[in-house]
Amino acid sequence: MKKILAQCGVCALAIIIVATRTPNRSSVAFAAGLSEQLRVQTPAPGTSFHDCSTGCPEMVVVPPGRFTMGAPAGEETREHLPDQVRGRSVPQHGITIRYTLAVAKFDVTRSEYAQFVVETGRPDPDSCLAVSPAADFIATSGNWRHAPGFPQTGKDPVVCVSWDDAQAYVAWLSAKTGHVYRLLTEAEWEYAARAGTTTARYGSDNPAELCRYTNVGDLDYSEQHPGDSDSTVNRACRDGYAFTSPVGRFPPNQFGLYDMLGDVLEWTADCWNANYNGAPTDGTAWPSGDCGRRVVRGASWDAGLSVSRSAMRRGVPTSTRITSVGFRVARTL
Repeated sequence: MKKILAQCGVCALAIIIVATRTPNRSSVAFAAGLSEQLRVQTPAPGTSFHDCSTGCPEMVVVPPGRFTMGAPAGEETREHLPDQVRGRSVPQHGITIRYTLAVAKFDVTRSEYAQFVVETGRPDPDSCLAVSPAADFIATSGNWRHAPGFPQTGKDPVVCVSWDDAQAYVAWLSAKTGHVYRLLTEAEWEYAARAGTTTARYGSDNPAELCRYTNVGDLDYSEQHPGDSDSTVNRACRDGYAFTSPVGRFPPNQFGLYDMLGDVLEWTADCWNANYNGAPTDGTAWPSGDCGRRVVRGASWDAGLSVSRSAMRRGVPTSTRITSVGFRVARTL
């Protein structure tokens, strides 16, 4: 990073010198060459990379752009969203992201999180909310490493991690790589999840087809949780998983990002606000509101169709650890 900054500083100085001289063919060519050098330092959209050889998440370059954030009129009614959680994803508003963003291709996995714990010595608290067969949340003594209530591989997304745990992880990753890693903002998350789509889901809105695109509450889930009375659990198909699935098992969205709308919910940087009145419009995080709770986005392996939408949002206390919430990292390029 220091090398790049130093190069950019030299380039900027050279451009100033060229600009103050009478233009000639050689100076114009020199300036053009510097401009090209600066341009190629930012990878092209869709490019994937790692910032270290071992343990760093694979990142995908997401281009700047503009989109409409929030649920369009009629979507919450059509999707049978419960009355008590309606009105949180309105009003719709335009977001302009003027910078290039790198977003993790996958949710942080158990193996990646384990390396962070080994290198930092972060303790494993024995507390995590789990989903019972009746679909109730029950307190357990499990944690991300053991006993989340179901088997996981090292490639499954890490669960039973709080917002505070996620913040500690990105601080470690930043120190390890020399780049500033962070959680996505809520606006960045929806921009990355929609990837140019305006439908309720980036894969398919047809329940019979949805299992091809994502891991949410389906027939496999409902057989393990027979007491779940949510009428919007997708009983039209099977995705092959009753709990979490290894990352990358379903097709990516149009930005090349996997599991943006399924497997686990994802912590974001924003403080919780009950709706979008007064929300930022430039892609930055909302730093005011109820900051003891943070916004989680996406959907999870136990989620019904009504909440498995690109516009759906929730506010969760920062200390909460639960078997349906993980996180994904980002950094500005």
